Amino acid sequence: MNQNQERELLSLSPLDGRYREKCAELTPLFSEFGLMRYRVLVEIKWLLGLAAEPGIAECPQLDDEGKAYLEKLAADFSLADAMRVKELEATTRHDVKAVEYFLKEKLSQKPELDSHREFVHFACTTWDINNLAYGLMLRDGRNILLTALKQLCEKLAAMSEEFAGQPMLSRTHGQPASPTTMGKELANFAWRLQRESKRFRETELLGKINGAVGNYNAHSAAYPQIDWQSLAREFVEDCELAWNPYTTQIEPYDSIAEYCAALSRLNTIILDLDRDLWSYISLGYFRQRAVAGEVGSSTMPHKVNPIDFENSEGNAGVANALLGHFAAKLPVSRLQRDLSDSTVLRNFGVALGYSLLAFRSTLAGLGKIELDAAAVDADIDHCWEILAEPIQTIMRRYGVPEPYEKLKGLTRGRQVDRKAIRGFVEKLDIPEQARKSLLELTPRTYLGQAAELAGSIRTHLD
Repeated sequence: MNQNQERELLSLSPLDGRYREKCAELTPLFSEFGLMRYRVLVEIKWLLGLAAEPGIAECPQLDDEGKAYLEKLAADFSLADAMRVKELEATTRHDVKAVEYFLKEKLSQKPELDSHREFVHFACTTWDINNLAYGLMLRDGRNILLTALKQLCEKLAAMSEEFAGQPMLSRTHGQPASPTTMGKELANFAWRLQRESKRFRETELLGKINGAVGNYNAHSAAYPQIDWQSLAREFVEDCELAWNPYTTQIEPYDSIAEYCAALSRLNTIILDLDRDLWSYISLGYFRQRAVAGEVGSSTMPHKVNPIDFENSEGNAGVANALLGHFAAKLPVSRLQRDLSDSTVLRNFGVALGYSLLAFRSTLAGLGKIELDAAAVDADIDHCWEILAEPIQTIMRRYGVPEPYEKLKGLTRGRQVDRKAIRGFVEKLDIPEQARKSLLELTPRTYLGQAAELAGSIRTHLD
C-alpha cells in the first residue's frame, strides 16, 4: 500500500482522501500551509510598503537585492518553512506571531536587513494580516472554480446547439406541458450559470490594515505625520482587494458573506440541473454509456446509475450548508472582536472543495450521456392534448366565445389523439388560413422559438 492509499483510507475528510485528486488545486491555497504562505506574503508586502514610505526613516528604503530577498521568501515558501513556523507556534501558541518570528529569523540572516526586523508586523493586529490572507485565498480559489464553471458552461452550450432542434415534451408540475427542445432546456442552465458566474466573479473582497480596533492608534502614535489612511488604502488595493475604511479589529466579513451567497446560488443552479438530468435519464431521454468493469448495483447486474449527477447534488448540498453558515455567522461579532470566527474561517476550503466537486461531477456526467431521440420523439408523439394551448389562443384571436373552456372540456385530464384534435379544429368558426395552420400543427412542430433560442446561446455567454 502506497502513501496515497494510506492517506485516503485514514483521512477524516473525503476531500483529503477519496476526492483528493478531484480538488487538488485547492490544497495549496486552503490548507494550513496555504494560509501560512498567504500570511507570509502579506507580512512581506507590508514591510516592503513601509520601507518605501519616505516618512519612516527608521525603516530605510531597500535596494534591489533586499527587495528580491524578501520577495523570494514569499514566492519560495516551502513545507520546510511551514514546519519551522509550526515549531515556533509550539512556543508562542499564536499562529500569526509565529509567522512574524519566522520572518525575523530570515531577516537576521541578512545583516543589511537587520534594521528592518522590528518593522515586520509593525502596528498590526493579527487580523490585519489574516483578513488580507483570507481575502487573497478566496480570490485565488474563486479563479479555480470559475475555470471549472466555464468548462461546464461550454459543455452545456455545445449540447444546446447539438440538440437545439430536438422536440421534447416539457413537464410542469410533472405533467405534460407545451413542447420545448432538449437544447433549449440545457441553454436555460448555461445562461443561468453564466449570469451567476459573472456576479460571483465581480463580488468585491474587502480588506483592511488599520490596527487593533480599526483606528490606526499605534500607527499614529509612532508616526503622526503619515497619512495612514491613504497608505492603507494603497496597500490593500495593491493586494488586489477592495479597501474597507471602517472596521473594528476585524474586517466585518460582509463582502465574504456576499461571496458565499453568490457561490451558494451557483451551487443551487447546479443542483437544479443535476435533478433535471437525473429525471431525463429516468424518463429514458438520455442513455448512459456503460463503462467496462463498472458495477451499478451489488445485486442487479443491469443497473447503470446516474451517479455523477447524484454525487454532484450531494456535494452541492454540503457546500451550501457550510456557505449558508459562513454568510450568517461571520458578519456577527461581539463588540470589537470575538474569536468565534477563527475556526469557521479554516473551513473555507471545505466549502469550495465540495463546490468544485459538484461542478466537476456534473461535467463528468454530461460526458457520459447520449440522447435517445427515439424515446424523446415517442413521448411527445403520444401527447396531442398539448395542442390545446395554441388552439384556444387562436380561437381568442378570432373572437370564438369561451375558447379556454371548450378546450378544457376536450382535453383536461385525458389523453387526446390526432383524430380528436383535427375533428375539433375542423368545426371551428375561424378563417380558413388559420384552420389550415392549426391542422398542420403537430406536437413536434409546436416549438415557438425554442430552437432559435438554443442555437444562439453562445451569443449570450462571456
